[in-house]
Amino acid sequence: MYRCVALWALRNRTPLDDMHRLEQLALQAKIEFAPGSPAVLLNGEDVTEAIRGREVTDAASKVSAIPGVRRALVRLQREIGSHSSVVMEGRDIGTVVFPEADVKIFLDAKHSVRAERRVRELATAGRAVPEDEIASEIDERDRRDRTRSESPLVQAPDAIYVDTSGLGIDEVERELLRIIRERTSNGREMKR
Repeated sequence: MYRCVALWALRNRTPLDDMHRLEQLALQAKIEFAPGSPAVLLNGEDVTEAIRGREVTDAASKVSAIPGVRRALVRLQREIGSHSSVVMEGRDIGTVVFPEADVKIFLDAKHSVRAERRVRELATAGRAVPEDEIASEIDERDRRDRTRSESPLVQAPDAIYVDTSGLGIDEVERELLRIIRERTSNGREMKR
C-alpha cells in the first residue's frame, strides 16, 4: 500500500518531503487487491509490477515515515481486515495495525541472504544490480524504518520469530502453515 502511494507520488512528481500532499494522496488512493490473485490495483490500474521497481522501493520507505500517510493507510488496512479474515504483511501490521491479531509472525533472514534474494528477484525481472548496492539499499531502508518516530519496525512481543535464512520458499510456507494451524486449530479458535 505504501508502494502504491509512493508510485502515485513519483508519477505526479510530488516531492517526497511534502507531507501534506502525500497524506492527501494516501487519503485519495483507491488501493485494491484482486481476490485469489497477487494483483494490486491503484485507482483501477494494475500496478503489481510497477510498485516493485527500485525507485518505488526507496520512495515507499520515505513515504511510510510520514504520520498522515501511515494514519490513512492503517485506517484502510483495518477496514479491509474488518470484512473477513486476512493475511497481511508489513513492518507494523502486528504492532500497530492489528495488535490483537490471533497469529503474528515476524519473518527475518540474514542480511546477506536478503540481499542475495533481492538480486535474484531483480535478475529474474531482467535487471542486473550489484549485490553490494542492494545490500546498501536494504541497510538504509531498515535503518529508516527502525528509527522512524511513527510506527517503527519492531517485532511484536507475541509474534513468533521465523528466520528464513536457510529455508526455501516451500519450507517457509510449511513452517508458516504449521504455526497458523497451531495457533488457530485449523481455523477453529483455540481457548487461551
